[in-house]
Amino acid sequence: MPGSNLTQIEAEERKGIVANPAYVVSLDLTQGAETFTSSTTLTFDAKPGESTFLDLIAPAVDGIVLNGKRLDPSVAFKDDRIVLEDLKERNQVDVTATCAYSHTGEGLHRSVDPSDGKIYLYSQFEVPDARRVYAVFDQPDLKATFDFTVVAPQSWTVLSNSPAASVEPLAGKTADGTLGEDPSEGIRRWIFEQTPTMSSYLTAFVAGPYAKWTSEYANEDGRTVPMGLYCRQSLKDAFEADTESLFDVTKKGFAFYAKTWGVPYPYAKYDQVFVPEYNAGAMENIALVTLRDSYIFESKVSGAIVNRRVETVLHELAHMWFGDYVTMKWWNDLWLNESFAEFMSTLATSEATEHTDDWATFCSGEKSWALAEDQMPTTHPIVAPIRDLNDTYVNFDGITYAKGASVLKQLVAYVGRKKFFEGIHSYLKKHAYGNATLGDLLAELSDASGRDLDSWSKLWLEQSGINTITADIESDREGRIVTANLLQTAPEEFPVLRPHRIGVGFYNPDDSGKIVRTDRFELDIDGESTEVSEIIGLPRPKFILVNDDDLTYTKLRFDRESLDFAEANLYAFDDSLSRALVWQCLWDMTRDAEFPAERFVALSLKAISTERQSTTFRYALSQISSAVHYFVAPNRRASMMNLVAQSLWKLVLDAEAGSDEQFQLLQAYLGYGVDDDFEDNAHGLLSGDLKLDGLTVDNSLRWSIIYALSSNDLIDDAAIDAELSRRETTENREKAYAAKAARPNAQTKEWAWNEALNDENLTNSQIEAVAMGFSQNTDQELYSKYVDDFFEAVNSIWRDKSFHIAETLICPLSSRGLYPRFADANRLVESGERWLAENSDADRALRGMIMKNLDDSRRVLKVQTYNSKL
Repeated sequence: MPGSNLTQIEAEERKGIVANPAYVVSLDLTQGAETFTSSTTLTFDAKPGESTFLDLIAPAVDGIVLNGKRLDPSVAFKDDRIVLEDLKERNQVDVTATCAYSHTGEGLHRSVDPSDGKIYLYSQFEVPDARRVYAVFDQPDLKATFDFTVVAPQSWTVLSNSPAASVEPLAGKTADGTLGEDPSEGIRRWIFEQTPTMSSYLTAFVAGPYAKWTSEYANEDGRTVPMGLYCRQSLKDAFEADTESLFDVTKKGFAFYAKTWGVPYPYAKYDQVFVPEYNAGAMENIALVTLRDSYIFESKVSGAIVNRRVETVLHELAHMWFGDYVTMKWWNDLWLNESFAEFMSTLATSEATEHTDDWATFCSGEKSWALAEDQMPTTHPIVAPIRDLNDTYVNFDGITYAKGASVLKQLVAYVGRKKFFEGIHSYLKKHAYGNATLGDLLAELSDASGRDLDSWSKLWLEQSGINTITADIESDREGRIVTANLLQTAPEEFPVLRPHRIGVGFYNPDDSGKIVRTDRFELDIDGESTEVSEIIGLPRPKFILVNDDDLTYTKLRFDRESLDFAEANLYAFDDSLSRALVWQCLWDMTRDAEFPAERFVALSLKAISTERQSTTFRYALSQISSAVHYFVAPNRRASMMNLVAQSLWKLVLDAEAGSDEQFQLLQAYLGYGVDDDFEDNAHGLLSGDLKLDGLTVDNSLRWSIIYALSSNDLIDDAAIDAELSRRETTENREKAYAAKAARPNAQTKEWAWNEALNDENLTNSQIEAVAMGFSQNTDQELYSKYVDDFFEAVNSIWRDKSFHIAETLICPLSSRGLYPRFADANRLVESGERWLAENSDADRALRGMIMKNLDDSRRVLKVQTYNSKL
């Protein structure tokens, strides 16, 4: 409804009317399985005689009192807003509402763990969904203090942003039996200390019988900060072994950030709660961070996932300063919160933890995401215009997170690290507990560095698109460099050339055959061509790496001799970041139809035999899969898939027993299922008849095998149900849904389609699992009917589902969603173009999803055509 889509103009108008809000909020979580009671008392200043509104999304409002006058809820509460008229200089409004628990990960989410029947609640309020839990001015620049009270069963743990001041039993009251607890159990009231001044989207609640671990941090300001880790009881045993290391990483983050910025951690405590069925990776609620509990490892995971958990912990911790302590005024600066946290978490991970190669992780993981997003028609400036909340949804993407972080790394190189962090210190101190803008940040950085950043900001932050830097190198007969230029180009639709601080590295084989850096140069470049005068006259190395150390954000094209050398010797490069950069360039050329897909697959299969950087390893396996499934000429795809599958299985057998590489290779092998030995190998692993040294077929791997067998029609629903009956958990239910939906037959696809769209009992995570299984198979005919069905369903999905569910179903990501990407690509393009033409007035977020899907199909056609001609 329009009322839930707050516009920037409305937010500015409301900010101009009201000031100094303070909230007293009480929640009663003992009312049953569907709803809870919310009571809000809000005091605030206003311009006398003016009118404004509160935000509230709730099934029913039971009472509204404004300045002692009762308002009729049927009149005052409409379209997710409570109208407040004839305001006084000082005002009080009291709102009592019946609010609904969410099962889609928004507002106050309620999850039932099937393994023990226990109930777990947690809130998720970004983009503003605090209004699903209490009446509020739900915009980031109306910061306030909050006094929270929560009534819940006595056996539960209840947490909020501040420590509990007291916990008291309520005499004579018992919990409702629908809570999944003993109905005779008593209830208690948690009264929390008043929060510091903060934005509503950063408030949070967690409630349920969570398992708990504690520690403390000796803060740099002399305070002792209590720390907590929490998870579901059913994950307690799996989590126990990791709690000490997670506390250690968090403490290292505290120390690193306090030292780097000169500002100690500002809040009274720090809790991290791992929660089920989470839409995001994590959320930076002040002093109460929530993280998806897939980061609790019951089974073996890759080193890349372990690394990512560390980054996520440090990302959310960075937000405590950048985003929480100082908060954007409006959502157009959302990028700054996320980009800065992404940049800082990578820096902290690489310099304060054992993951010292984390910039290679960033290059292969996050930056590759940015490069893909930035070459789509939906690309946008890092600082994007946000006209309303719906526009905000568009901005949770690779531009906001990863491109912004990469550009911040370039900014650090441009102004110098010392000066950069001096500017950050001034920014944090000047705007503590307040709101700020990009302009405020740039002013502090300019003052600290002496550089005028206005033009830099206009080119890097306010313009769309990505540049390409090409090395133009010529040598004489003696092998000395006679000309050396870096050529910068821009896409036709975004003709912007940018200044870059860039490294140029010389690489040669050492005595052991490893390719190592033997010299390095750093310079500023700008415009179409820049001469690298420092290297003229020097002996030409075997390989010249432009953007050495990945200082800037750009596409790369190597000179011809360097490209040929990289193709033949990628496996021998000694430095993990250099390998990641070279691999990224080769993949970018492949997806741009400038490098043959089969050659990319061949060099990558050779290189992964020696690769040990876990995220780069995962990246390479993913791009091999994409090249084979999408880009190889259709008439050669089957033979290439068979070759890759056989090669991966051989690498599995040759890998070090128990290694990360062995584990990742097996997972990748299961994604093909086309070689003659696949059925025997998969069933053998599942039954235990086939054993690989060092590898345990644990719960997660069992389900990966079952999913692979199902997607190749080598197992039926009864076998999937039998596996689920062995251990029915939240996670295993989701895996069972995905496996059933992956079976390659028309009846299964029809079932999965209807489940994803129409089963109201499915949680957000179960819907995602069904959609993922639906889109798993590669048979073009299997998806033929869904081309029309998809585009006919899009508008109703957007209208009737929450944003996160709509994103799951329409999402252009290759691993999930109902977009039938393996259907005939020409039909998909035609249907997508027709939908866009007929729905020109659709929300920008929705059109953006369709445009990404369409771009994906167009790219497949373009690259397949290129490879078919080779």
